[in-house]
Amino acid sequence: MALITLTSDIGHQDYLVGAIKGRLMSVHPAFQLVDISHALSPFNYPQSAYVCRGAIRHFPPNTYHLIIVNLFDSPPEHILLVRHKGQYIGIADNGLITMILEEVPETVVALPLPRNKEKSALTCTEVFGKAVLALESGRRPQELGDQDVSINVKNPLRPQLGKDWMEGQIIFIDHFENVVVNINREEFEEQRKNRHFKIVFKRDEVIDRISETYADVNEGEKLALFNAAGYLEIAINKGNAAGLLGLQGFAEKSQAQNQYLQNRLFYQTVRIYFE
Repeated sequence: MALITLTSDIGHQDYLVGAIKGRLMSVHPAFQLVDISHALSPFNYPQSAYVCRGAIRHFPPNTYHLIIVNLFDSPPEHILLVRHKGQYIGIADNGLITMILEEVPETVVALPLPRNKEKSALTCTEVFGKAVLALESGRRPQELGDQDVSINVKNPLRPQLGKDWMEGQIIFIDHFENVVVNINREEFEEQRKNRHFKIVFKRDEVIDRISETYADVNEGEKLALFNAAGYLEIAINKGNAAGLLGLQGFAEKSQAQNQYLQNRLFYQTVRIYFE
């Protein structure tokens, strides 16, 4: 039976994650459910895109991914059913899908929400679950909803580029307080052009080489590497880089927070100089 992953910004404090699983299993008790994360920060699209993108690509073809993030950015009349590179995704029409895929989906249809039910996460879950069941029975996505839908589009957060530098934003801080920057290895090497480099953050912190593992430096020393998702990561061997180095995740509303963050000496960007 269908394999369904669950990702949300709901948290674990109340009943809702369990209720979502119950609603899916009410559609079909043999659904296989896998949690990706329910601890995404509300309204943080770059973080959500990074987590979803990193997980989805590792699942077998024809896996179904239900992503409940910022579900009520606007009053929902439908949810999107996307098929892209062999994966199915159910998601709100809030622009996050193009940030996750970093391109326009191959196939997308709008699954209408029933008018006689509340527009809630549970209703969206049930609609997605029934779509999964229909697809598993042999129906095509185009048969399940409006394929002429015009979706909301948000562009992925890209690093800024100059002739001799590039600047990335901190998009994720993991459980160990390692800091992930939105610069992937390919972008780094293309901008580097085999030149020497310095990774600079705060006012006096510099890293001038890429490590392969955390153990490449002594305990307590800082390092940079490209993580399993292919993105630049700033870390401290057996230490918490975010806290010790004063680094904080990028916020879309950072313009309004800039003065406050500067006063607390938090930094949301990492710059690389080439020479």
